[in-house]
Amino acid sequence: MYKVFFNERIVFLTPDFLKSFEENQGLFYKYRDKAELKELLLVFLALKKISQLFVCHPDIEILMNEFRSCFRYVEAAGGLVRNEKNEVLFINRFDKWDLPKGKVDGDEKAEETAIREVEEECGIQGLTIESELTPTYHTYFERAIPHLKKTRWFRMLYSGNEKPKPQTEEFITHIVWARDKDMKLIMKNTYPSTIDLMNEAGII
Repeated sequence: MYKVFFNERIVFLTPDFLKSFEENQGLFYKYRDKAELKELLLVFLALKKISQLFVCHPDIEILMNEFRSCFRYVEAAGGLVRNEKNEVLFINRFDKWDLPKGKVDGDEKAEETAIREVEEECGIQGLTIESELTPTYHTYFERAIPHLKKTRWFRMLYSGNEKPKPQTEEFITHIVWARDKDMKLIMKNTYPSTIDLMNEAGII
């Protein structure tokens, strides 16, 4: 199953219509063709009271390819960074707490992108990738064009002692090393996909 965030709302791409229908509430659709899917997505965007849309097809990869073709596709990578005190690195951009990430540049590998973006956005070096987390997907509009962004996430360890410096040209205003006691407050002002990552990583 794929989970795609539309701001605070979610589109699920799933192979099992009956199970999804029995266990969830929302709008349900059995995929038939791309034109109809595009119309459905426009309806979902307009119906703000519907928080979840389930699009079903027995071959989930075919469904994802068709869904992706409805958007301009963007690949990115980022890091869930911890230091030796077990604190987690967060940036604040547009008054929301987030994790450092950015678009893949040319032929970069995702791991290279993730480290470069953390270094650029936070002004630190000396990062080690430990493992990969589940990718996240979200949509946005840029110049009225719908985009679908896939972000690959990596657990990282920072062993240096540099003071993080926000990359202001990327609209980052604050950077913090968050302790366990800070997480509840940060999670109140972040994105649903970030909360998913924190849960997967066992941080919250």
